[in-house]
Formats: sequence, C-alpha cells, structure tokens
Amino acid sequence: MRVRAIVLAAGKGTRMKSATPKVLHELCGRPMLWYVLRALRDAGVDEMVVVTNDDLQLRIEEFGVRGIVQREQLGTGHAVQVALRELPHEPGSRIVIAYGDMPLVHDEIFCGIVGSLQSQNGSPALAMVTVKMPLPSNFGRVIRKGHDVERIVEARDATPAQLEVDEMNAGIYAYDETALREAVGRLTNDNAQGEYYLTDTIADFVQSGKRVVPVMAGDHLHVLGINDRVELAIARKEMNKRLCAQYMREGVTIIDPDTTYVEPELEIGRDTVIYPNSTIGRLSRIGERCVIGPNARLSNATLADRVTVRESVISDSSVGSDVHIGPFAHLRSETVLAEKVHIGNFVEVKNSKLAEHVKAGHLTYLGDAEIGPNANIGAGTITCNYDGIRKNKTKIGRNAFIGSNTSLIAPVTVGDDALTGASAVVTKDVPAGERVAGNPARALPKK
Repeated sequence: MRVRAIVLAAGKGTRMKSATPKVLHELCGRPMLWYVLRALRDAGVDEMVVVTNDDLQLRIEEFGVRGIVQREQLGTGHAVQVALRELPHEPGSRIVIAYGDMPLVHDEIFCGIVGSLQSQNGSPALAMVTVKMPLPSNFGRVIRKGHDVERIVEARDATPAQLEVDEMNAGIYAYDETALREAVGRLTNDNAQGEYYLTDTIADFVQSGKRVVPVMAGDHLHVLGINDRVELAIARKEMNKRLCAQYMREGVTIIDPDTTYVEPELEIGRDTVIYPNSTIGRLSRIGERCVIGPNARLSNATLADRVTVRESVISDSSVGSDVHIGPFAHLRSETVLAEKVHIGNFVEVKNSKLAEHVKAGHLTYLGDAEIGPNANIGAGTITCNYDGIRKNKTKIGRNAFIGSNTSLIAPVTVGDDALTGASAVVTKDVPAGERVAGNPARALPKK
C-alpha cells in the first residue's frame, strides 16, 4: 500500500509581515517546511507534493519535492483539489494532508494516522490528528460519538458546553484516497468567505456512514501552526530544546540548553562539553572530548578530537586535534589548522593553512598564508595580503620566528628557521636561517 502526502503551503502568511514566503522562515537553521518534509520522509511516505504559491514555487526544488501552484487562494479544500488533479488516482492508497507551517510535527504523528486507517475495524475513510489544547481556544472542537468523530464545531458556533471541550482538530489527516477524491469533489463554497474547506469532508463522511477516527497528539506544541513571528519564536525554542536533548542523549554535555543554540544534522562526539551562549550550525562536525564556549559560534566548522574553542568564531574551516583557540579569535574562509596549533586572543585567520605546533598568541591577522611546523607568530603580526587589486600569499617556513608587530607584505616567503625583528616590514623574501629587521627589513649581521 502506497502512502502519498500533500503538503499545504500556498498561504501568503500575511501576519508574518515579510516578503519571504511563510514556510521558508527558519528555526534552528532550517525553513519550517524542511522539518515537515523530513517528518514525512521519516514516517515512510512514498511520494510528496507541496501546494505552493508563485513565490514559493521558485524555491521548491531546493527541498527535493514537486511543487504544484495554487493560483487562486480559495481555501484548503481547493488546495487539495488542485493537488489531486496533478496526481494519478491510485485506488487503495493513502493520502496524508499536512501543513507546511507545522515544523514541530513528529514522524510518529504521521505513522499513527496512517496506521489507524489500516488497523481500525470498518475501514475508516479518514484518520485525523486531535490534540488537547489549553482553554480558552479558537480551535474547532472535536465532538465524538463513542470513539469516532461525530463532527467538528467551530468555536464561533459552539455552545457553552461545547466550548468546555478541550479536544481540538489539529488539521493533519490521512485519507483513503478514493474516499478523499469523492468527498472533495462534493465540496461547495457556500459560506461567508466563499472558500472550499477541507474540514467539510468530515461532515461528508459522517453523513454518508463512513468512519472518521481520531488520533490524539501527545502535546499541543507538536501541532503548533506558525502564523506570526511570536509563534515562530515559540517553535524555535521548542525545537532547540528538542535538539539539545537529542545531542545530550548521544553523549554530549550541554551545560545550559536554554542558552545553547544548535541545528539538526550536526555531528558532535562523545564527552564534548558545550558551555553557555554558544551557537553551532551549518552541518558542523565536532570530535570527541572537545570544549566549546562559552560564547562560541561555529558555522560549517570541522573540529577533530580534544579541541578547545573559547569566546571565538569559526566558519567554513577545519581544525586538527588538540588545538586551542581563543578567546576572541576568528577563523574563516577555508582555514585549515593542523594538530596542536595554538590560536590566542584577538587573532584572525583567513584562508590559511597552519602546520602542526604553530603558535599565534595575540593580536594577529594571518590571511592567505601557509605556515610551517613549529613557527611562532609574534603579537601584532599582519600578513598584508591585499595590494588593492588582488590577494597575495605569504609563506612562512618551519621553525620560523616572526617578531612582534611584523608586517609581511605579500607575496613574500620567510624561509625555514628564519627570524624577523620586532616591527619589521618585510617586503622581500627572507632566505632560510636569515635574521632581518627594520623598515624595510634588511639582513642583520651574522654573529
């Protein structure tokens, strides 16, 4: 039995007050639509389509799914009609209807409603997710007859007794496909808004003697629909809490999850410790027994084992084992550090390769550089890599000693075991073993 899904995402999201389509707003580094599609995939759904608007259609290929444009916004029932016209009829299959603005939905919810269509007696036409909501609420109330759903009563139409019902319609459904096609074909727009409502299929099934079974969600936050940026912030906090719990259960110590910000699909090794006010994102990979933070930010960073990063930023860079970084350091743009490198406070490294045991302890800029093993870079050193037209490379050899406040005017090479004096301005290559000083730097007399 095949299971397909239609994800409704064509709404403009006017309450977001944004030029960005609502379902593309991010929480924890991913658009909210990404989370819904991941949950459907994890639930084993065979095929997914997304009902989009013109703006979202321009981006939908990024998600690896097919988009179907709803040109006119005529309600949820109309959106499903538009999608079904593009999907070949597969009698006996199941169709899940989900919303692209519910990023906290679990794959277990989708598995539950699909499973209910198969396991219930009497072949239900529809399984729908319901949830206990705090009262008062504007959600539609679920009125049961025995175990099954008898009808949905909108809050504006409910009696005082019905308003005390705390079981609500979450808006996630699994249909027998043939029953769905028949029911949406009978929908009318005879209402104040002139729209076609998917919820009208519930009454259609009940009136025709078909069963509608409820499947209770465990937490109302799991089916929270995002309408504005306040609700987005609520969902972001909940998702971050969920992700931190996942990584902690995998062997990571997070000192304060409330002030640690992570994303899905990170790799964090066991016994790594993350201190408060740290952010880790963009598929970063962190080895075992690392120490991250406090106040660290990692973005597309790869760290080997036993790396320490204090009050520093690492982006688009990789770091070898037993490296110490910070405080207040910045690594970026394809920087590569070998093992046992030390990068100290207020050091910036950009698009550079540092070999093992290199030390740059203080107030230094290393851009477009290659630095050999055991080199020592003195405080205040600058690689002057930009000549106004292009970026140029600096090469520093093995065991070189670069004195404090040295300016290296690239392109330039400092050879193995060479030394520059404090405040040297190096404009020419320094041969291996030579000592230079001054502005411009000149060779010192040999002892």
